[in-house]
Amino acid sequence: MINEELRTIGDACWERFDFGRDWNRHLHGSQVIPINDHLAYIASKGVVGNVTVLNTGKGLVVFDSGSRNTAAAIHKAIRAWSDQPIRHVVYTHGHLDHAFGTPLFDQEAQQAGEPKPEVIGQANIRRRFERYQNSAGWNARINGRQFKVAGFHWPEEYRYPDRFYEEQMILECGDCQVELNHGMGETDDHTWSWIAQDRTVITGDFIIWAAPNAGNPQKVQRFAHQWAQALRAMAAKKPEVLVPGHGPAVFGADRVATLLDDTATFLETIHDQTLEGMNQGLPLADIVQQVTLPEGLLDRPYLHPTYDDPEFLIRNVWRLYGGWYDGNPAHLKPAHPDTLSGALAELCGGAQALTQAAARHLDQGDLRLAGHLSEMAVRAEPDNQEAHRVRAAVNQERAKAETSLMARGIFTDAANASLKALGDDGDPGYPGRRVGIG
Repeated sequence: MINEELRTIGDACWERFDFGRDWNRHLHGSQVIPINDHLAYIASKGVVGNVTVLNTGKGLVVFDSGSRNTAAAIHKAIRAWSDQPIRHVVYTHGHLDHAFGTPLFDQEAQQAGEPKPEVIGQANIRRRFERYQNSAGWNARINGRQFKVAGFHWPEEYRYPDRFYEEQMILECGDCQVELNHGMGETDDHTWSWIAQDRTVITGDFIIWAAPNAGNPQKVQRFAHQWAQALRAMAAKKPEVLVPGHGPAVFGADRVATLLDDTATFLETIHDQTLEGMNQGLPLADIVQQVTLPEGLLDRPYLHPTYDDPEFLIRNVWRLYGGWYDGNPAHLKPAHPDTLSGALAELCGGAQALTQAAARHLDQGDLRLAGHLSEMAVRAEPDNQEAHRVRAAVNQERAKAETSLMARGIFTDAANASLKALGDDGDPGYPGRRVGIG
């Protein structure tokens, strides 16, 4: 189970990285990857968060616990590495793929007559879990759509931390000391951990080997500026090892510094240019067109926009400072989309005219405009088969053209809706047990 080869493969990812081709295909279940003789991390096949394990000499500190579906494999991997009792579990944040394997650790302790591990998390995790309970149906739908998961079920039970902290906490265990730090980024409940004796930073999803997930169009507010601040704070520690929330660990002070600086620069650039445009009074649509990133930044192996999309980050910065009004007065109290689509269809000669226009723009490669027109055609005449055929084709092409998983999931869902209206089941997606990042 302890795999030195994976460490070598992870090092090679610095030059080129594709989650499926260059990392995920080498994983089989959950595997231990050594950092040193008392510190290791466990990577799991799929889009499940890493788990880090520290042997303190007086028991284990485990950072994250995986998902419900990977908990057993992660527990087995830990036990292949050490038989020491698990004394503490630190949640990096409360997402499903990071904080939902803990009940198995509790069960092991009870069976051994040991006290259950003390679970530690940032104070906002309590509010996260309460929100999850209140919005379970919504979360099931949006995650099913985002990850193309058939029959996704949102959990109803949560293992709350035993101890909460606000901004910083020092965890003493055996001869080891771990510094826990609160940061805002993908979530408002994030913890990054610093193990000074090992010069190691455990980032959680502040680093995921993809462009930062600070935009997600279907989920709650993300925090680009505070995310960058957290990364700068990590860099100030001058770490020599970085264990990310997803993907391979990074070894070597120079590489770690470069990774942290590039990722912070990405976030700062989008945040600062968006805020500058807002201060100039520009509408959101203009800002989306004007924000530019430093040349080559998205080409870094660890910043490819394979999950989130820089355009979505711009919109999330706008939402943080400016709310949902985008600067277009017609959008303040808009007509219902069905009403607007019907009026435009009447003006241009019916839904068929909209459908034909959408098809022309699809052929010309203008997928954004084709998307608007095909959507209007279907809304104007919901039973129009040709409108559904064109809408399905437009959204299938949009999904193919996107690099981000989020956009592909939404466009595929739209295409499937029209295909089902035509009597076709569409893209079946993935089995219902698949889970992913937030």
